Amino acid sequence: MVMNMIVPLSELQPGERGVVVDITGGSTLRSRLYAMGLAPGVVIRVIERYSMGPVVIEAGGTRLAVGKGMASKVLVRKI
Repeated sequence: MVMNMIVPLSELQPGERGVVVDITGGSTLRSRLYAMGLAPGVVIRVIERYSMGPVVIEAGGTRLAVGKGMASKVLVRKI
């Protein structure tokens, strides 16, 4: 099993954890995600992943719902 695998947040399954390594969107998206507490170095855990809808995650003790498009631009290293 490769532990240093970097994948989009949208590909993590419920229960999986990762560390945010990069946000590939533009400055508006980056600013919005930073304001929500998602930034490089933050450990996240996927709570729920809907086939048609948001990815619900926990970051720093806070639950967030991130749309699929946004989640695909957040790169995480699985832990």
